[in-house]
Amino acid sequence: MKVGIVGLPNVGKSTLFNALTKSYSADAQNFPFCTIEPNIGIVNVNDERLDKISKTSGSEKIIPAVCEFIDIAGIVKWAAEWEGLGNKFLANVREADAILQVVRVFENGDIIHVHGKVDPKFDIEVINSELILADIETLEKRIITNARKARADKEAGEAQKVYEGLMEHFGNGNLAITYEINDEQKEYLRDLHLLTNKKFVYAANVSEDMMDIHEDNLRALLGISSKEIKVIPICAKLEAEMIDLSLDERKNFLEEMGLITTGLDNLIKASYDSLGLQYYFTSWEKETRAWTIHSGFTAPQAAGVIHTDFEKGFIKAEVVHFQDFIDFWGWSGAREKGKVRLEGKEYIVKDGDIMLFKFSK
Repeated sequence: MKVGIVGLPNVGKSTLFNALTKSYSADAQNFPFCTIEPNIGIVNVNDERLDKISKTSGSEKIIPAVCEFIDIAGIVKWAAEWEGLGNKFLANVREADAILQVVRVFENGDIIHVHGKVDPKFDIEVINSELILADIETLEKRIITNARKARADKEAGEAQKVYEGLMEHFGNGNLAITYEINDEQKEYLRDLHLLTNKKFVYAANVSEDMMDIHEDNLRALLGISSKEIKVIPICAKLEAEMIDLSLDERKNFLEEMGLITTGLDNLIKASYDSLGLQYYFTSWEKETRAWTIHSGFTAPQAAGVIHTDFEKGFIKAEVVHFQDFIDFWGWSGAREKGKVRLEGKEYIVKDGDIMLFKFSK
């Protein structure tokens, strides 16, 4: 599960990455191209439920869900046509499962903007254009190789229609992810590994006084209308200042700023959600843990995330909802109150489920 952080130089990508990983491993100097090799960091998906579940079970440790972030060097105009660095940047993007595009909204004359002025809409157009140009090159090759097959093969002919429609979609400056086709038609695009067919999350790097901006206003500022694309306001400078604070200090700091959660927590969760992921919990004296699964996983599939033998030998699962687990003081209390259910192979795991699997060896 990889999220690639992209954007123009000097928009705050590396500062954001440092704050995400709570380290200073990514160089964040005030000049373009300071990041050449991508930095990679694993970050926790913070969830206050984990702490409550752990306290209820008396667990020795907590293991949260995690998300991998890749800090990719700044993309500039014409990157798609470069040999060397430009292509290398785009190759790093291709390895990611989702794209987190950092867009500069804050004004600061001391920090150089590669285009000489702050214009979020234009910046997004530049980045997206480079990604689209790279995808057009990939799609052109497929259209040429598929053309001969399309004359004699019905399925290849259907695929060709999808490819040609997408090429027109690209021509209007649109991302592949916004190309409206059905699930069967989407299969024709799967092996192309298009850059713009990934999930997108936009991180608007705002000033401190803009953290409470309404989502509709932020979308208008960035020119993002699609509700399927997540837009999150974040102040990288503010997040960087909180890196060395303890949890209590951070909470007090947020209260002073009039904020409930950090922008980073919202950003990590949005990145996680954009990939269609969720998690369920297991909890006992040794540990309380969040297990990452795809939305729609059945109980045996969820069990298989722990160990393949759990899925193969699945018999049933004991399931209790998070709130019932807390309210009735764990497994024994929830069982006494009839809140623990036995679920079989067809059960679809829900967010907030705490599970205990029974399986044959």
